[in-house]
Amino acid sequence: MTRNVTVGLDGSPESLAAAAWAAREALLREVPLHLVHAEEWPTTAAVPMAGPEVQQRWADKVLADAADELRERHPGLEMTTRRLSGRPAAALPIEAADAEMLVLGSRGLGSIMGFLIGSVGMATVSATEQPVVLVRAPKHQGKEPRTGSGDAEQPDTASAYRDVVVGLDISQSCDKLLAFAFDEAARRGCTLRAVHGWTLPLVYSYAPMLEVGRQVEQALSDMLLPWRQKFPSVQVVERALIGSPAQQLVYSAADADLVVVGRRLRRAPLGAHIGPVAHAVMHHSAAPVAVVPHD
Repeated sequence: MTRNVTVGLDGSPESLAAAAWAAREALLREVPLHLVHAEEWPTTAAVPMAGPEVQQRWADKVLADAADELRERHPGLEMTTRRLSGRPAAALPIEAADAEMLVLGSRGLGSIMGFLIGSVGMATVSATEQPVVLVRAPKHQGKEPRTGSGDAEQPDTASAYRDVVVGLDISQSCDKLLAFAFDEAARRGCTLRAVHGWTLPLVYSYAPMLEVGRQVEQALSDMLLPWRQKFPSVQVVERALIGSPAQQLVYSAADADLVVVGRRLRRAPLGAHIGPVAHAVMHHSAAPVAVVPHD
């Protein structure tokens, strides 16, 4: 299959927001957009309670309507659609195996409760070995400027995007995470903010904490140096912050265009594992969250 950006659609406003985000990402990457719907998506208010034939016709209409809307916005974007058999958590990772990323919608619950990923989203993220991006539906959805050929309006790359934020653990290799984050920032022409949260036991005195802080900052700089050299056009801001890594990352990403977190590709007896930092960011970041699996 041709490299593409794949997005899962279930007819909800959140999945349509994910499709809109995925379309812009496909244009940035200069690859086709692949719209898919898994037939066994759990029944919601968006999915009719009906027989298989009715549900299949409904799913085909969801895909066709979304494709028509996106073609109107982005006339130059190549697009394909497909209805999949099986459960989303099984079908979507297989369909996205050759994609550059899989994009899903995520329902918001408010600033205190955070965001609902749901069992389908969590299981799909855990099973997918490509980056998965979770997108929230905006509070006020409006028409986007068209992009593509002809007289369509072209976005101003220098001002169209806010920062990309990446959360790093200086104690382990983050090459796949950094490769994804730097590439996203380079394509957007925006600043990359690299964030590392760290803590010390309360028994440490102020002076040793200052020394450890300098060591942490140096380790973060050393980790970023080869990527700065590989992507010289990307402006990088380094932040080694005292506090919970998850809280610092969610706070830093409050005004971001995209926040990037890692997920270790280790196999547990009960299935794949999503780490506590990625789990917290997925549930509490208002910005789209890219979960990048790595060894």
